Amino acid sequence: MIKRASKKHKRDSNVLAKYIVDEATGQIPSEKPVPPDTDKDPKAVKAGRLGGLKGGKARAEKLTSAQRRAIAKKAAKARWKKVSHQSS
Repeated sequence: MIKRASKKHKRDSNVLAKYIVDEATGQIPSEKPVPPDTDKDPKAVKAGRLGGLKGGKARAEKLTSAQRRAIAKKAAKARWKKVSHQSS
């Protein structure tokens, strides 16, 4: 199995402490994304989610085994291509 490096770089404990203080005092913006205010109707959001959940199952039921196999091969190929680029 490939060992992947952490995406975040490791900081010296003093640098990390300063960063935490700066973030807490508002000297630098927080890395946490702020959810956007939305004017969407909650009922419409709920209905859309329900339709999305049903749609995947309905699509899977309509596929033939050959179609499912082709989709799986394409997905596996994409995953392996991604892994091979990371190990280079």
